[in-house]
Amino acid sequence: MEDASAIPETAETDHANAPARALARRLQAGLVGHDALVERLLIALLTGGHLLIEGAPGLAKTRSVRRLADSMEARFARIQCTPDLMPSDITGTQVFRAGTGDMTFLPGPVFHELLLVDEINRAPPKVQSALLEAMGEGQVTVGGTTRALPDPFMVIATQNPLESEGTFPLPEAQLDRFLMHVILTLPDATQELAILDLVEGELTQPPSPPGDCLTAAALADMKAEVAQVHLSLALRQYIVALVMATRQEAEGLNVTPRIRHAVSPRGSLSLAACVRARAFLRGRAYALPEDVAALAPDVLCHRLVPTWRALAAGDTARSIFAEILRGVTPL
Repeated sequence: MEDASAIPETAETDHANAPARALARRLQAGLVGHDALVERLLIALLTGGHLLIEGAPGLAKTRSVRRLADSMEARFARIQCTPDLMPSDITGTQVFRAGTGDMTFLPGPVFHELLLVDEINRAPPKVQSALLEAMGEGQVTVGGTTRALPDPFMVIATQNPLESEGTFPLPEAQLDRFLMHVILTLPDATQELAILDLVEGELTQPPSPPGDCLTAAALADMKAEVAQVHLSLALRQYIVALVMATRQEAEGLNVTPRIRHAVSPRGSLSLAACVRARAFLRGRAYALPEDVAALAPDVLCHRLVPTWRALAAGDTARSIFAEILRGVTPL
């Protein structure tokens, strides 16, 4: 994933996104080479979406989420997925109280505003199904009773692409519930040295006092501002053209023979929401084509399934979509 300044300083920026800018600075202060990840964390937060972060061990996936939790006035829970995990370990369960003779519901970690699901691909299908309802509907059903989850509610899941033993690949329906799928790459030499300096500094220096945390009221206000960001007809047509290129032949471009499952309408809706949030973070009341091009791979590629023949030939969802991005231009 290419690193870019999460919220660059511009003259257009006004006070509306000041809490987001402060939050970005707090996250970036403890992360090296992850400015693009910070941006996507903020976009997911502002749009009410869920984020899937994929990368090798040691790339600060869990660290980034913990820093986000420490910077917000929100309850945080972490689930370490294992093959023997049960749905009730996430949703909660009914327990019998001998003293009263009643059944009492003990809520699970899913009843927190911010939920980290570490190594989600190690969770068995039943657990993934329980998460599907929570992520898609904002509720869980236990013992025949449906209970609403807190608002806001955000799932940030991580997965390790290096191992396959004892893992359960996420089904397409589960992947489609994630707003974005972010892939982290290994740092270069300069970033590696900065990581060493950062961690050694944390070991020898006392932690700095925490600043003001992002409040629920400030987050709600920013969400309302994001919804007002203007998305022109030309940009909406650009988004639709990118999605339609995964379904049918476009002018000078035909990748559909290599695609088994095209992007669903949820992809268009998700990309539009993310584009508005990115524009807001940059202090603009309007979106630009560069917002669409920057976010489209992370929003759409995990919703696209190549054919087995394409995979055997070395194609991936991202390589196929890169062709689409080059072939489809803004109107």
